[in-house]
Amino acid sequence: MTAATKLLDEMCHLTAQSLPAMETSEHFNVLKLLGEGSYGKVMLAVHKKRGTPMALKFFPRESTSLLSFLREYNLSLSFCTHPSLTRAMGIAYSTPSHYIFAQQASLFGDLFDVIMPEVGMEEDCCQRVVSQLCGALSHLHSLGFVHRDLKPENVFLCDSACRWVKLGDFGMVKAKGARVPEVWYSSPYCTPEAEIARDNEDSWSSINDGVKNDAELKKKSRVWVSVEPSTDSWALGVLTYAMLTGSHPWDETASDCRAYLKYQEWFESAGGPDDELDVWVEPQEGGAEDDSDVIGGDLRKKDRLPVAPQFACFTPLAHSFFLSLLDPRPRLRGRPEDGLSYLGGEWLMERERVRLDEERKKSRGKGAIGNMKEKEGRGER
Repeated sequence: MTAATKLLDEMCHLTAQSLPAMETSEHFNVLKLLGEGSYGKVMLAVHKKRGTPMALKFFPRESTSLLSFLREYNLSLSFCTHPSLTRAMGIAYSTPSHYIFAQQASLFGDLFDVIMPEVGMEEDCCQRVVSQLCGALSHLHSLGFVHRDLKPENVFLCDSACRWVKLGDFGMVKAKGARVPEVWYSSPYCTPEAEIARDNEDSWSSINDGVKNDAELKKKSRVWVSVEPSTDSWALGVLTYAMLTGSHPWDETASDCRAYLKYQEWFESAGGPDDELDVWVEPQEGGAEDDSDVIGGDLRKKDRLPVAPQFACFTPLAHSFFLSLLDPRPRLRGRPEDGLSYLGGEWLMERERVRLDEERKKSRGKGAIGNMKEKEGRGER
């Protein structure tokens, strides 16, 4: 446990003794709903005396423990000092039905709103977002915290061009090394190591499978694992793919998902990111040089499987980026800050860039990835 995680616990105990009770309408003009989920809801409000716009996050008392509320509030207030992390504003209180705290309001929606289905977003815009998220996640990791819920809905926009984004929603944050029950859920953001819990009592598929009865579920034992930053790295890789393409690389990270298996075969054939860009030297036109040695005379292009189909639209530089963050082996998975070294170059092949430009011209405006909303939740709040 780091000094920051110890301090967070102390702050929660102190805040619990001084949390005031008051009515929202006495101090705020509530304007509209900004978002809602399993945690509760977020409302855009203006402070009546200060005139300051802010987002009020409401947590139902019947489904939220005081400690979990105070952990999220104090984490956001005191440790989210990076410019790309959403910060609380020092206002926390309770009503008979809710716990509430105020945080910075992002008035341009979230990343989900600007990713066009099957098209994605501009590559330079994507790289700006990736750069900021790398910094935000690295900051949390340096303090000993893991976000554990990186997805488009939790990346908030401070302007329409994504020049400034903020990672928010810290309800899933845990200290690095904390022991938690592993939970598998059907999503590309779920890490491959979580599949060991696919059929246990905590998994979403087990909870919602009408075939299994209560007796069968009770037989499944929990799988306890250590919280690691590599979880955020995986999610960052999947999110980047979604930003560039407007889709996901696979429906779920599972051993029976064909798209994921294709990626896994390619990853193993490529030898992982340790080979760096040399692995992805593009074939030369014509002649015997097409099968020339690539690395030290040991490996040849013809010995490798073709690039996984869903990654064929990317350049060698992007391949290396994805292979680093989407390493199926959590201990060898790249860190978010490692992704910074892949920024600046082109990530999309020219033919794909042209195709996407044409698609954007046909359908200008904002869109959303239809299958990206994760309605299932994770049951940990």
